[in-house]
Amino acid sequence: MSFPTDAELRDHAEALGQRFRAARLSLVTAESCTGGWIAKTVTDIAGSSDWFDCGMVAYSYEAKQAMLGVRPETLEHHGAVSRETVVEMVSGALTHAGANIAVAVTGIAGPGGGAPDKPVGTVWIGWKRRGGYAHAQLFQFDGDRDAVRRQTVAAALRGLDALIGKP
Repeated sequence: MSFPTDAELRDHAEALGQRFRAARLSLVTAESCTGGWIAKTVTDIAGSSDWFDCGMVAYSYEAKQAMLGVRPETLEHHGAVSRETVVEMVSGALTHAGANIAVAVTGIAGPGGGAPDKPVGTVWIGWKRRGGYAHAQLFQFDGDRDAVRRQTVAAALRGLDALIGKP
């Protein structure tokens, strides 16, 4: 089983950044299980300040509520790792930032924390353009904590490709 390398993630982010720059778009990230890895990947690219606005790492329920406007009822009824939560995260990121495109991730990277209905590797990713509707997708990734997080970063970048149009 092969997982994205740092070089592959960097190359992907660099190509994505060129499209963001050309389209005069900017990005905000709202991350939980990746702990800022998406933001790190894109800011490793020289010139990313032209298209990267900010990144928010909201790990706890309280942080998701305070930083991203996730409703307590959403967390109580659906949990942090849910479609409902990631949709509120991605929408909240756009509300609290100057960017016009957002990506949000929430999941269970492991090794603990999984449950029968949400095993380790369960990740929700959401994407949204300012003024548009959020799109969320459920992933079931394999591997250890690092592998789950790497796959999450790669999937988040692929979703951004789709949102802005990959050449």
